Amino acid sequence: MMSWQTILAIGSGGFIGAVLRAYLNGLISHKLPHDLPYGTLGVNLLGSFFMGLLMAYFMYTSVFSIQAKSFLSTGLLGALTTYSTFAIESLLLLQGGHVFLATANITLNAVGTVFMAGSGFYVGKFLTHS
Repeated sequence: MMSWQTILAIGSGGFIGAVLRAYLNGLISHKLPHDLPYGTLGVNLLGSFFMGLLMAYFMYTSVFSIQAKSFLSTGLLGALTTYSTFAIESLLLLQGGHVFLATANITLNAVGTVFMAGSGFYVGKFLTHS
C-alpha cells in the first residue's frame, strides 16, 4: 500500500512532467521540420536518458527517499515521456501513407530511448563510483 506522501509525490511530479513535456515538445517542434514528430522523439530520448541516470543513482546510492524516487521516476519522467503520443503519431503517419517516416519514427524512438536509458545509467554509475 502506498503512503499518501508517495501518492502526492507521484502526482506533483506528474504535473511538472506533463507541463515540461508540453513545453519541450512545442519548443522542439517549432525549431525542427514537422515531417517527423521530433518533439515527441526529443522528450522520449531526454526522459529515457534521465531515467537511466536516476536508476543508477537509486541503485548505487541511498540519497533518495521512496517519495523522491517516486516523484522523479514515476511522476516527473513518467509524465515527461510520451509513448502514447508516440504510438498515435506513428499510427497517423502510417494511415497517411508515410511508411518511411512511420518506420523512422518507430525505430528512432525504440532504439534511441533504450540507448539513452543505457547511456544515462552508465553515466550515473560512473558518477556514483567516482
